[in-house]
Amino acid sequence: MVKILDEIKKDLPMEKIASLEFEAANIVIYTTNREFLFVGRAIIKTCVSKFKKRIELRADNSLLMSEDQTEAKVKEILSESVKKIEFKFDSARSVLIMEVDNVGAAVGKEGSNLKAIQKATMWSVVVKRIPPLRSKTVEAMRAVEFQESEYRRKFLNRVGKRIYGGWTKGKIRGWSRVTMLGAGNQIGRSAIYLQTTESRILFDCGLDPSVPFGDSNQFPFLDSPDFKLEDVDAIVLSHAHMDHCGLLPYLYKIGYRGPIYTTEPSRDIMALSQLDFIKIMGNTKDVNMLYKAEDIKEMLKHVITVDFNSVTDIAPDVRLTFYNSGHILGSAFCHVNIGNGMHNFMYTGDFNYSYKQRLLNRADTQFPRLESLMMENTSTGPKDYAMPREEAEEELLKIILDGYVKKGKVLIPVFGVGRPQEMLLVIEHLIKEERLPADLKVYIDGMVYETTAIHTAYPEYLNRYLRSRILKGDNPFTISNFMPVTSHDHRQEIITSKEHAVVLATSGMLNGGTSVEYFKKFAGSEDNSIVFVGYQAAGTLGRKVKNGEKDILIANTGSAEDRIKVKMAVHQMKGAFSAHSDLGLTKKFLANLSVKPKKLILDHGEASKIQYFADVAKKIIPNVKVYTPDNLETIRLN
Repeated sequence: MVKILDEIKKDLPMEKIASLEFEAANIVIYTTNREFLFVGRAIIKTCVSKFKKRIELRADNSLLMSEDQTEAKVKEILSESVKKIEFKFDSARSVLIMEVDNVGAAVGKEGSNLKAIQKATMWSVVVKRIPPLRSKTVEAMRAVEFQESEYRRKFLNRVGKRIYGGWTKGKIRGWSRVTMLGAGNQIGRSAIYLQTTESRILFDCGLDPSVPFGDSNQFPFLDSPDFKLEDVDAIVLSHAHMDHCGLLPYLYKIGYRGPIYTTEPSRDIMALSQLDFIKIMGNTKDVNMLYKAEDIKEMLKHVITVDFNSVTDIAPDVRLTFYNSGHILGSAFCHVNIGNGMHNFMYTGDFNYSYKQRLLNRADTQFPRLESLMMENTSTGPKDYAMPREEAEEELLKIILDGYVKKGKVLIPVFGVGRPQEMLLVIEHLIKEERLPADLKVYIDGMVYETTAIHTAYPEYLNRYLRSRILKGDNPFTISNFMPVTSHDHRQEIITSKEHAVVLATSGMLNGGTSVEYFKKFAGSEDNSIVFVGYQAAGTLGRKVKNGEKDILIANTGSAEDRIKVKMAVHQMKGAFSAHSDLGLTKKFLANLSVKPKKLILDHGEASKIQYFADVAKKIIPNVKVYTPDNLETIRLN
């Protein structure tokens, strides 16, 4: 038995307890005594205060009301206050999840309804919101937990035993270091390996989007002598872009069965992005499938979601906190406390410090401690100043109006998450202000519609103004101008139509997905335009078009090579709609950190930009030690 459970048992009336189990870092106590389920909360509160851990008291499943009776009782308690309720029962964990249209009404004043439901049925209740836009991905993700309920219970208990196997209240003396398995002086294949005296943690495991499928340079250096997959205690995912999460299912394909920690939106978007990726791989000639849908499902069985600002143990000497990074929905700074306060390290993943975003709050800068910081450098070169946001929105307005008048097509290639939703909010605002025509047609293709639906499922992760609008029923993503592309035939109708259209389609770099199909059809007309709103990596089709190439050969599309003559207008919104901070914002971010790091490690950027910013950083934080590691280099943190 793990030591911490033995300590907790000393404070419990064990004759009323069925079992104590871990749910990863949380501890769940199952009771066979109805009265103790409610009067025992004071004892649990004392244990929480004493051990500084999340401890929850639940009914043993022998006490639970039947599912049919529970549904009837819940409807009786909630009466007419909640119109839509969907029930999911996790009997292995004694948990009832209710998905409702009105969370506040379901919870009741000070949780009164939840208390009444538990008292009547013995089930512990979790309430989730039914998204205004139904998302197949969100529904599938929520279903996985129930389909694999018994496995999840055993898995989470196993994770908890590992976390608390070396449990101690005091500081753990020792060392820690990070190795660059990817993203060292480059953008792509992010994979950062943290080693401590006790633990091994992998931050992200992505692909390089600028490298062709099947090329080994697309992958992190998992063959490094420092790295052994069987030693990894946990994976921490900063966000769900493929250059950070694209290789994770492959790890489960080759045998990893440990946890992935990420936010709930990142879990959903990650799965959707990976499924889209295998679809693109399947349509690419001469490429072996890196992984399949069943590997993605295996991965999802092992995901543990963590909210922003919630502290959780993930290894015997590592405690994780996610903070908002402002990059895309659910993206997080990954802050770890090593050795019970011995050292504090934070990996930024990608971040955006702009307060002019319409979608998200800007990145956090308030942290309790921060000795070492690893920070991205996508846009930190001397010329990396974004076009002013107001100017960019005016430019976009002109481009769309020009296309409307000419009955031309405006193609906006986007990543599946973040930029398309930002663009939709800009367009919705311009329509609402009557600066764009009321009959403007905006088509949403690829995975964009589904990711937009995911955004509506998690309003608490959006900025305050947008969250308020959605919760009040004023959802900007549901206006009639925004139309999903429902089939290949529908796509062909849009392409051949003589009517105007704005098309948002993936991928953002024209390196796969439906955006390439639209580009091939739209490129030959001067009435059409393409608008780049995100980063275009070297070697991608997007970079070639952005750089002004007019005669382009497109290969590996699953058919014969295509030679494209580019006559369409090419526009670049230089950084204005980027999900990354430009040079000015990155400098402000460093300057505004509540605590300044002693060590600054620069990653995720072109080598020239990283070297430039290394000098800039030293002026912002005097005496900081700056590192610019290549892939496979290791830096000792303490």
